[in-house]
Amino acid sequence: KHSLKEIPLDVPSQVCITRDNTQLQVDGVLYFQVTDPMRASYGSSNYISAITQLSQTTLRSVIGKMELDRTFEERDIINSTIVASLDEAALNWGVKVLRYEIKDLTPPTEILRAMQAQITAEREKRALIAASEGRRQEQINIATGEREAFIARSEGEKQAQINKAQGEATALITVAEATANAITQVADAVRHPGGMEAVNLKVAERYIEAFGNVAKTGNTLILPANLADMGGLIATAMAVVKNTGKVL
Repeated sequence: KHSLKEIPLDVPSQVCITRDNTQLQVDGVLYFQVTDPMRASYGSSNYISAITQLSQTTLRSVIGKMELDRTFEERDIINSTIVASLDEAALNWGVKVLRYEIKDLTPPTEILRAMQAQITAEREKRALIAASEGRRQEQINIATGEREAFIARSEGEKQAQINKAQGEATALITVAEATANAITQVADAVRHPGGMEAVNLKVAERYIEAFGNVAKTGNTLILPANLADMGGLIATAMAVVKNTGKVL
C-alpha cells in the first residue's frame, strides 16, 4: 500500500569534499510523491532507500565540482541539480521527486574561525573606509566653506571699492559742476557794466589783506617788491569805489 500524498524524507548528514579540498558536513530534506504504485512496488525493493542513497551520491558529486565559497552562494543551484538528477532515475520506481532542500552546510571549525576572521576584517575595512570618506567629505566641506567665504569677502571688498570710487567720482563731478557754475557766474558778472572794476577792487583787497596778514606774523617789515604796482592797485581800488558811489 502506497500513499499518493507528498512525502518529506530526511537525508542523513554526510561529509562532502569541495573542489578546493574542504570537507563539509551536509544534510537535507527531500520531497517526493508516489505517482505509479505498481512501479513503486515492483520497480525497486525499497524505493525510499534508493532515493536516499541516490540523493547522497548526487549531492557529493555536485559539491565536489564547486569551491567552498560557491557552496554557500549557490544553494539553489545545488538543490535544483539534485532534483533534476533524482527525478530522471526515480521514474523507474514510480516516484516523482518534487524538490530538495539543504538544511545545514557546516565546514570544519578552523574554516569557520577563518571565515569569521575574514568577515570581521571586511567589516573593519568597511568601517575604516567609511571613516576615511567621512573625514574626506568633512575636509571638502570645510574647504568649500572657506572658498565661498573668501569669495564673499572679495566680492564685498570689490563692491566697497566700487562704491567708494563712485562716491569720489560723484563728489568730483559735483565740485567740478559747482566750480563751473561759479566761473560762469563770475564771467557773466564781468560782462555787465562795472563788473571788471569790481574784480579789480576785489583783487586789490585780497592783495592788501595778504600783505597785512604776513606783516602780523613777525616783527619783520615786509614791503612789496614793486611799490608802484601797489600804488596802482590802491589807486584802481579807490577809483572803483568812487565810480561805484556815483552809480549808487
